[in-house]
Amino acid sequence: MSAGDFVVGLSAGFQRADGSDAFPSFDLTPLRTAAGVELQRLSGGGRISDAQTQGLDALILLGDAFDSASLANNGRLKLVARFGVGYDRVDIAACNSAGVAVSITPDGVRRPVAVAIITLMLALTGRLLDKDRLARLGGAGFARRGEFMGTGLEGKALGSVGIGNIGAEMFRLARPFGMTFLAHDPYADPQKATELGVALIGIDELFERADVLAVNCPLSPVTQGLVSRDRLRRMKPTAYLINTARGALVDQPALVEALQERWIAGAGLDVFEPEPPVIGDPILAAPNLIVTPHALSWTDQCFAAIGRSCIDAVLCARNGRAPAYLANPELFDGQRPTRLSKPGSTLAH
Repeated sequence: MSAGDFVVGLSAGFQRADGSDAFPSFDLTPLRTAAGVELQRLSGGGRISDAQTQGLDALILLGDAFDSASLANNGRLKLVARFGVGYDRVDIAACNSAGVAVSITPDGVRRPVAVAIITLMLALTGRLLDKDRLARLGGAGFARRGEFMGTGLEGKALGSVGIGNIGAEMFRLARPFGMTFLAHDPYADPQKATELGVALIGIDELFERADVLAVNCPLSPVTQGLVSRDRLRRMKPTAYLINTARGALVDQPALVEALQERWIAGAGLDVFEPEPPVIGDPILAAPNLIVTPHALSWTDQCFAAIGRSCIDAVLCARNGRAPAYLANPELFDGQRPTRLSKPGSTLAH
């Protein structure tokens, strides 16, 4: 490594125990071949320490937590590139105080997560797991087919808490099903909603009217527990809840109760609180539930696209420019110092 190298760290989750790449579709070639760029792989996992960030100019972060302790005694790090769109495990305030940019990859997850939501909707309303089980019982199972009738989607209401990047793509994909579209989002652009054919309504009305309700908002102190016991009680007994965002958005014990007592017809979860759920967690035994391990959107194409977005962000930082997608755009409001600044650079967002 020369003194002028731009050093990029990869968090531990990108490497298997045998040293091979955990996700081969994440093509690191653009970084490996970029002049003056060096790659370093971090060990450990769970939380990034300040010792791990020493000597790094940028960090591509998968899963691990990143907080003020990760930045202690570190004056070099310029960018944390989140491998994904959620950043609830990154301390944005600490990064702002240190002048460290945090990038995310909405362009990489938009379609894959929307497809995951549609997958859960079709599996739940078609009673896919029930029918898989019946087929494995042979004649006895086939004889009971009439007891497990699915629910048609035409004319039903697809609802979304949030109509941002993923929520909007979900509605685009759902157009052929002939559903009506409802959403609650206090930050939504009314014109965008109109173009998507989405009616913007109050959150309690959304829970009351939706036949399939997807949670598509980020986790924050305001949205934590947003899917509460009271709101689950408001849902139709024939309705389905889908959460592919963050587990803490849903009051999970209340959801267990809702499924056990049939307040709703079923649910699909790709996320949990805590995550992963411990063996014996009541959510895993709840009826009428499909669960996946926060990976339903994980495909080769998904990880390739996320990887490209992260690499673009790193190369922007190397050249003293702000990445396209930032979790902390306020860092570039002209009032805060940023480590991306360098003589002669233009901070273009």
